[in-house]
Amino acid sequence: MSEEILENSAETEEMSQEEVNSLKQIRIEKLNARKAAGSDPFEITKYDVTASCKGAKDEYEAFEAQCKEQAGEDADKLKELLDAGQKTVSIAGRIMSWRDMGKANFIDVRDKTDRIQVYVRMNDIGEAEFKDFKTWDIGDIVGVEGFVFRTRRGEISVHAKKITMLTKSLLPLPEKWHGLTNTDVRYRQRYTDLICNPEVKETFIKRSQIISSIRRYLDSHGFMEVETPMLVSNAGGAAARPFETHYNALNEDVKLRISLELYLKRLIVGGLERVYEIGRVFRNEGVDARHNPEFTLMELYQAYTDYHGMMDLTENMFRHVAMEVCGKTCVPYGEYEIDLGKPFERLTMIDAVKKYSGVDFSEVADDEAAKALAKEHHVEFEDRHKKGDILNLFFEQFVEEHLIQPTFIMDHPVEISPLTKRKPDAPDYVERFELFITGREMCNAYSELNDPIDQRERFAEQEKQFAAGDAEANHTDEDFLRALEIGMPPTGGIGYGIDRLVMLLTNSPAIRDVLLFPTMKSLDK
Repeated sequence: MSEEILENSAETEEMSQEEVNSLKQIRIEKLNARKAAGSDPFEITKYDVTASCKGAKDEYEAFEAQCKEQAGEDADKLKELLDAGQKTVSIAGRIMSWRDMGKANFIDVRDKTDRIQVYVRMNDIGEAEFKDFKTWDIGDIVGVEGFVFRTRRGEISVHAKKITMLTKSLLPLPEKWHGLTNTDVRYRQRYTDLICNPEVKETFIKRSQIISSIRRYLDSHGFMEVETPMLVSNAGGAAARPFETHYNALNEDVKLRISLELYLKRLIVGGLERVYEIGRVFRNEGVDARHNPEFTLMELYQAYTDYHGMMDLTENMFRHVAMEVCGKTCVPYGEYEIDLGKPFERLTMIDAVKKYSGVDFSEVADDEAAKALAKEHHVEFEDRHKKGDILNLFFEQFVEEHLIQPTFIMDHPVEISPLTKRKPDAPDYVERFELFITGREMCNAYSELNDPIDQRERFAEQEKQFAAGDAEANHTDEDFLRALEIGMPPTGGIGYGIDRLVMLLTNSPAIRDVLLFPTMKSLDK
């Protein structure tokens, strides 16, 4: 089967590897022929682009509207004005489709902004050039010089006066007519996914806009963006198992950070007062719809405020970003309409568990009573777990899935919050909240623990948990304790999963849909 038939058949949804290899060889032969003729596209170093595809269409529409206003009902006058105002543009992009009409061809060219139809006629570009053009392929990257017009069928197009091959594509695009739908291939070959599925490109454009919007918001509120180490001797600040490696120059074992917290708090001690960082963190955990071992976290810390201040900041920032990026505060997510415009609900963890499971942990006397309730309600736990751990297990099993609209869950047990300030009137609980939307944790915040004596005791308890088999427990960080001993002011802090926020605002069901290159098992394993 010839490449032309394969590439223009609407019935072709997928090609075998043998067919792909055959088409690749055909394209290589075409490339070699061009090189032999002294026309190697890979020798071209630049191309002057004067308009994007979208810009060319938008500008022509505005020009056309102006001409119509001047011409009124006079069709001849309108044609005269349009012809007199023809503007030459130079666009560049990838050929995405091709309609062969003999001595006149139509191709669709796509750049990062949009696609535009290009009319290529032998009488305009020359017989020799047209003959060469007819050997090109879908997927080739081209530059087109010509004027913009509207066809008889009403489509704004570029009438080519010159067309140049800028890059020869050696592999055919997958499923050109139906889009690239195999999710495994999409994630592994994001470059083809971006080419074949324009909506994917829009997701990642919006991701960039979301992060830019967050930065603008925080910068306008006096926060300073900083960078802290990724390779650390003590990976603390979260309950997660780190990746480990070896630093040859220092002959030391080090870890990839699992959090940004402990270094940012050192900066609060140093007097920077309002800091944030957006960066990659690494957790040696499983991969599913919500988790990727490498993901983007943002943490911020503000001196002289508490977790209530962090709630207010979070609520306002989420509204700001949604409005700036999506143009509204009600956003669709799956079957739901998420309302970020109204005040977020606030529930203590105890009240939330009582609401959805019927169990009131404020009346649970001790660890043994909590374990008995867990057995009664079929909640799995470990012998080392205490009352606070079991409260959290109840929350995960009975509550999380119900928290669709934005809800702050507050006042967690101290057992699961080693870096958080205790509630003065309830020392078994801490000033902490998590924001849940669509049943997912979106952020985690504290009134930060700044008592170095209490913090040392918490670290000691974490060391016991690690010795008892908890691989995600924190370890004692002596330098961090030294910083606290110098003195950290009352501080509110928060960590946001940027990928989950992007999922929410782009209506993406899985974290892999918002990561350009998600973690994938190697094909040769």
